[in-house]
Amino acid sequence: MTDAAIDRGFFGHPRGLSTLFFTEMWERFSFYGMRALLILFMTAPLSTGGLGFDTALAGAVYGLYTSMVYLACLPGGWIADRLIGSRRAVLYGGIVIACGHFSMAFPTLATFYLGLFLIVIGTGLLKGNVSVIVGQLYAPDDERRDAGFSIFYMGINLGAFLAPLVCGYLGQRVNWHLGFGAAGIGMTFGVVQYVLGAKHLGSAGLEPAVAPSSSLMTSARLWTIGALVALTAFGAAAYTGAIPVSAIQIADAAGYMLLVVVVVFFAWLFFGEWTREERRRLYAIGVLFLSACVFWSLFEQAGSTLNLFADQNTHNEIFGWTFPSSFYQTMNSAFIWMFAPVLAWLWLRLGPRQPSTIVKFALGEILVAAGFGVLVVGATIASAGVQVSPMWLTVVYLLHTFGELCLSPVGLSAMTKLAPARIAGLVMGVWFLALSVGNFMAGRLAGFYEAMPLARLFGVITASGVAVGVILLLLAKPIERLTPRAR
Repeated sequence: MTDAAIDRGFFGHPRGLSTLFFTEMWERFSFYGMRALLILFMTAPLSTGGLGFDTALAGAVYGLYTSMVYLACLPGGWIADRLIGSRRAVLYGGIVIACGHFSMAFPTLATFYLGLFLIVIGTGLLKGNVSVIVGQLYAPDDERRDAGFSIFYMGINLGAFLAPLVCGYLGQRVNWHLGFGAAGIGMTFGVVQYVLGAKHLGSAGLEPAVAPSSSLMTSARLWTIGALVALTAFGAAAYTGAIPVSAIQIADAAGYMLLVVVVVFFAWLFFGEWTREERRRLYAIGVLFLSACVFWSLFEQAGSTLNLFADQNTHNEIFGWTFPSSFYQTMNSAFIWMFAPVLAWLWLRLGPRQPSTIVKFALGEILVAAGFGVLVVGATIASAGVQVSPMWLTVVYLLHTFGELCLSPVGLSAMTKLAPARIAGLVMGVWFLALSVGNFMAGRLAGFYEAMPLARLFGVITASGVAVGVILLLLAKPIERLTPRAR
C-alpha cells in the first residue's frame, strides 16, 4: 500500500484528494463558465460583439462541441492507459484546456473555433483520468473510497455553481471574451495547484496501466501527429473556403460518425463470446445506454434551449435586482448540494424496498420530461410577448435535478455492477458515449428554437421523455429477471 493510500491528511482522506478536488473544481469552473456563454454568444448580434449565428447553426456547433468533449474521453483514457499515464494526461489536458479558453478570449471566428477544438482535446485527456487517479489513492478494500468520490463529486458541483456567476456576469455584462478569458484563468489556477500538490499523490497515475513498447510509442506519436496535422489542415481549408463545407455539414458528419461508433461498438459487444449470464447483463447495459442517451438529450438542453429561453423569454429580475440570464446555470449545482444527501439517505433508508435500477431510470426520464412539461405552459404565456417569471425555470431545474439524481449516480453504479469483469473499464466508456450522443441531440434540438413554436417544441420533448419512461416501467420486470443481482 502506498503512502498516499494510508494518508488521512484531508479530512480523514489522502491529502492528494484535495489536489484532485481543486483540479476538477477549476476544470468544471472553466467548462461550465464557457458553456453558460456559448450559445448566447453565438446567437448575439454582431453589434453586441456576438457572432450573429441563427439558432440552427448555433445549435449545431453547440451540439458538436459538447458531444465531442465526452467522446474524446475514450481516446484520452486509452492514451493514459497505454502511453503516458493518468498523471501526465491530466497535466497536459489542463494546459490545453486553458489554451483553448484563452484562444476564445480573442475576438475572431478562427480563434473561436480553435478554442473549441483545444478544449475538446484537453477535456478528453483530463476528464476521465482525474477520476482514475482518485481511485488509485485508495487501496481496493479501503472503506473510505465511496466517501472520497462523494467529496470529489462535490468539487465538480462547486466549480459548476461558481462558474456562471463569474464568467456569466463578465461575459454578458462586460465583454464576451472577458468571460471566456476568466474560464481560462480558472483552469490555469487548477493546473498550478495540481503541479504544486502533485507531491501528495504518491505514485497514483504516474505510469501507464500497460507498459508501452517502443514500437507502440513510435506508432502512437506518428498517428497523433498525423491526426493533428490532418485536422488542422481540414479546419484551415474549411475556414478559408478552400473546402466548401459549413459548420452544420461538419456537425451532420459528426452525427453519422457517432451513429457508426455506437453501432460498431455494440455489434462487437453483442456478437462476442460471452457466458449466458454475461450476455443477459449486456442486454441490460444496452437498454440503459439507450435510455441514458434520451435523458441526456433532454437534460443537457440546460446550456442550449433553456439558456435561450432564459435570455429571450424570461424576466430576469427578483426583488428589483436584474441578473444575467446565465445565472440560471447555477441552479442545478445548487439543488444537487441541497438534495443529493437527502436522496442518498432515502435510498439507504428504503434498503431492499428501494426502486430497482430500471425504475429509477424511468423516474429520471419522467422527471426531466416533466420539467419541459412545465415550460409548455411557460412558453404559451411567452408566445403572447410576455416575459415569464424566473420561477418557471426554477421549477424546471428543480425537476431536472431530481431526475439527474435518480439516473446519473445510479447509472454509474449499474455499469460497474453489470459489466463483465474482463471489459469493466470499457463498459464505463459506454457512459461517456451516452453523454456524447445525448449532448449532440440536445444541440440539434436547440436548432428548432426559432423554427418551431416553443410550446410545440417543448411538448414534443416532454412526450418523448414520458414515452421512454413508460417503456422502461413496462420493461422493468423483464430486465430485473435478466439481472437479478444488479437491482
